[in-house]
Amino acid sequence: MSAASEPALIVRRAERRDLAQITEIYNHYIETSSITFDVEPYAEAAREPWFAQFGASGRHQLFVAARAGRVIGYAGSLQFRPKAAYETSVEVTIYVAPDERARGLGPRMYDALFTALRGQDVHRALAGITLPNDASVRLHERLGFTRVGVYSEVGRKLGRYWDVGWWEKPL
Repeated sequence: MSAASEPALIVRRAERRDLAQITEIYNHYIETSSITFDVEPYAEAAREPWFAQFGASGRHQLFVAARAGRVIGYAGSLQFRPKAAYETSVEVTIYVAPDERARGLGPRMYDALFTALRGQDVHRALAGITLPNDASVRLHERLGFTRVGVYSEVGRKLGRYWDVGWWEKPL
């Protein structure tokens, strides 16, 4: 299918009906990569508490990219740490279906998320990226994130240890 005849891309707030497809995307990366340190796939019902943290406004929001009714990516802002002094910092997350990578979804989803966060009491967005991950680093730096540090060999998955780099963006 050519790009001209491809169904329109919609970026919108996530709804409960999206959870199965969101979980499917996430499970792919659990099973095949180091970009998440979860090691066992989730059943949809087990992701309910994760999904419940997002609201229609406030600091913690979740957006999906969809085409022809299929969720092909998601981006959200989550609580960074549970202590009160951290409440104005959010950790961001972004995942794209494997067959939709490198098609410009990341900037569109993050644009919707950061637009929604304007006017909220959010001071910093933080992104943890398992290294190496050149595509994610490029995306975040292109969108104004700055690398602030690296935790060395903090996660063990797929038979080896992985570093996690941290990037921040003022909001």
